[in-house]
Amino acid sequence: MAQETKLLPPKLAGEVLELVKGFSESKAKKVKEIVLQEYSHAQVEPGECVGIISAESIGEPGTQMTLNTFHFAGVAEMNVTMGLPRIIEILDGRSDISTPMMEIFLKNPYSKGKDIKEIALSIKETKLNEISDSFHIDIADKSIAIALNQEKMSELKVTQTMAINALKNGAKGYTLSQVKNGLLLKKKEKEENINVLYVDKEKFKQLHVSGVKGISQVLPVKRGEEYVIITSGTNLKDVFEMDFVDETRTMSNDVFEIAEVLGIEAARQAIINEVFKVIESQGLNVDIRHIMLVADTMCNLGLVKGITRYGVVSEKASVLARASFETPIRHIINAALIGEEDKLDSVVENVMINQPTPIGTGLPSLVVKVKE
Repeated sequence: MAQETKLLPPKLAGEVLELVKGFSESKAKKVKEIVLQEYSHAQVEPGECVGIISAESIGEPGTQMTLNTFHFAGVAEMNVTMGLPRIIEILDGRSDISTPMMEIFLKNPYSKGKDIKEIALSIKETKLNEISDSFHIDIADKSIAIALNQEKMSELKVTQTMAINALKNGAKGYTLSQVKNGLLLKKKEKEENINVLYVDKEKFKQLHVSGVKGISQVLPVKRGEEYVIITSGTNLKDVFEMDFVDETRTMSNDVFEIAEVLGIEAARQAIINEVFKVIESQGLNVDIRHIMLVADTMCNLGLVKGITRYGVVSEKASVLARASFETPIRHIINAALIGEEDKLDSVVENVMINQPTPIGTGLPSLVVKVKE
């Protein structure tokens, strides 16, 4: 291995060696020198305040973002939170996001458009009220009659057996029978309070009949040469089990779901991708390394933690650093009660007590050997 590639990280060195295959020796040497030069230029000096630089580099363009919501080609149900609200949502580490969605990539030949509508419909969750015309309560008989719509059922590829199975699992305490236009549910016990029937009726409307739970809308979109299915709602685990789905590329915008299904490394990459996507869509230019630093901070403990007083700030070893963020009196009193010490080895604490900060050229100390 050439001297230039020895000085590069193994991953980058491997990519360079792959790139220069088939190049002449002088051309390959020139490429390696340029890569090494770029790599050396990209490194930071010891003591560089990377945290503050990243915070400023993300925060300053963030103030210019418009609070807009992006829509997919006029489909109102497929709106996706973008701009500053989306960045706040990610960096706060919110587990309940406002517009969960997935991009489902398909295997051949489905990615070329084969049976695309049928596949999209098989992913979409169908609830009982979507295939029913009416839910009629008979107070005297203590029963609920469900009129099924055969046209909708055939359109959504749902059979009566599927509806019966959904009710068998979800309608406990009722006897189920088939009638001319649909299904009849009769209360087993003589319930005095008829309000229970009305509550149960609303519950039965939301019963899952077919498709993937949580996927409320589907939209097949052609990107270049292949078809991708965009969904409103996410359920990575169940979608991965479908044999026509390319699980190596299918993604969700829910960072916590990614962490649960694919692990913390994938969640870290998802944070980087999602934040970068928003910044790029707003026409702003932020170096990806600033975003990587934020993602590392959020994921370095093996869990996704938001940049809030309950997230990464609560994990800081320094009392004064925690106090500088929010609720200072509470932090200082709690630390005093247990006799906690602060080593003053970071920036914020030293600024608070008017001491030089351990950053920049003041970080390395010079040791001089004096001749005796």
